[in-house]
Amino acid sequence: MYIYDQVDQRIVDERVAQFRDQTRRFLAGELGEDEFLALRLMNGVYVQRHAPMLRVAIPYGLMAARQMRQLAHIARRYDRGYGHFTTRQNIQFNWPEIEDIPDILAELAEVQMHAIQTSGNCIRNTTTDPLAGIAADELEDPRPYCEIIRQWSTLHPEFAYLPRKFKIAVTGASKDRAATLVHDIGLRIVRNDAGESGFEVSVGGGLGRTPILAKTLCRFLEKQHLLSYLEAIVRVYNLHGRRDNKYKARIKILVNAMGVEAFRTLVDEEWYKIKDKLRLDEAEIERVKAFFRPLDYDTEITSNLDQQSAAAPDFGRWLQYNTAAHKVEGYRAVFISLKPTGVAPGDISADQMDRVAELADRYSFGLIRSTHDQNLLLADVKESDLYALWQQLAAADLAAPNIGTIADMICCPGLDFCALANASSIDIAKEIQSRFEDLDYLYDLGEIKLKMSGCMNGCAHHDIGHIGILGVDKRGVEWYQFTLGGYAETEAKLGKRLGRAIAKDRVADTVETLVQVYLEQRHEGERFVDTYERIGIESFKERVYDTAN
Repeated sequence: MYIYDQVDQRIVDERVAQFRDQTRRFLAGELGEDEFLALRLMNGVYVQRHAPMLRVAIPYGLMAARQMRQLAHIARRYDRGYGHFTTRQNIQFNWPEIEDIPDILAELAEVQMHAIQTSGNCIRNTTTDPLAGIAADELEDPRPYCEIIRQWSTLHPEFAYLPRKFKIAVTGASKDRAATLVHDIGLRIVRNDAGESGFEVSVGGGLGRTPILAKTLCRFLEKQHLLSYLEAIVRVYNLHGRRDNKYKARIKILVNAMGVEAFRTLVDEEWYKIKDKLRLDEAEIERVKAFFRPLDYDTEITSNLDQQSAAAPDFGRWLQYNTAAHKVEGYRAVFISLKPTGVAPGDISADQMDRVAELADRYSFGLIRSTHDQNLLLADVKESDLYALWQQLAAADLAAPNIGTIADMICCPGLDFCALANASSIDIAKEIQSRFEDLDYLYDLGEIKLKMSGCMNGCAHHDIGHIGILGVDKRGVEWYQFTLGGYAETEAKLGKRLGRAIAKDRVADTVETLVQVYLEQRHEGERFVDTYERIGIESFKERVYDTAN
């Protein structure tokens, strides 16, 4: 993983000192609420429903065991003993005191972590495929380019106050596990006819109040032009994006309003001014790549997974659902589910964080990844260690064998914490989980991606869920709109509205009804979304609203 140099560390340390003084002045009444607002947002501090919330950056979801231990320490000392992993691969602390946040940032800086640009109208954390660097379908590891983008975008003076927040995702695989088409900029590593690798650039994607899929801006961009082209795109957005209406300020609105061809013309005009002044040379690419070079893998591994699975069916289920293929023979990637029944999706206790750090040191080169599905990943585990790892994860309540199932839902904090939310989500998530506790039934359903957001901001990506649920407020009463048929793998598609909103006490029943229609209508081998594509929405709508009547 990338290790800070003296410049990186100095930037982070100086930012801590700046924010410490800003916080002191705010608490002393020398800075007003409005003045402090922009300052705290640029340092990842929100004011939520009950307390401040601090969002900590985890660049492209990669962290070391020592960093996880520091997060555990912060959860114990400054919060209520837990943290919450988000769809941006970051972690949030929901209960810190505002006067303690400078101390938290100082302690994060000790392990090369920060909260810079995790909120506010700036370029946010760049995300990527959680299987980056180990996936067999990968053309090239995207993480070095994520790091290059991080260094370019952090505290970029021209882009400190964009019209709205700005998000970039990068993938190097044939299957888009980074959801690039719902980002402001999506980058896919591709090859041209000459066999050279570069980037396909898409722009103007996003979810929230106006969900739109990104449009292709450049079919093939040479690597040397990566930063200059990104700079040109963001510059056009900064100059032409709307600032009179925050709901129409995202780049997706700008691209959709003027059309991608006109937008491309403006980008090209800006790009030609700077492309020769901001070249990404091969030496710099190789320098950053060196931080992500292949690990020291064992080439002689023997395992007996078949026998272990036969002797311990619980292990066999976990092996099937919570591990993924690795491009190095003898290794597997292990997903750590943060979705056991009864726990808010994405939550993890301080004790569990320490346990994950210990297991990462023992079994996965001391590295941990967070995913945009609100889980964790140990990417490099020997097959011969899987049984022992499973036993220890199970003892820590971190081995729920539900990855990819309806129980592995994405869920925002909703009305329980978020000041923007219209409706709760955590309690409904727990109720839905309880309906699908029977593992045989759960596995028979196959892959169902359920995503639930508590407001139109769509932090849980409900618009690209096989089943999407959106909380809305009707005269102070919580209601929920359903969408069906969304997905984000390679050729993304937005879900279609099922019909009128559903009362809160019927949400879990509605999910069960949708699942029942699928079971009755599916063909062999079909996933929920495949059956939906074949039969359309009417069969689902008919059953849900007939049941409601």
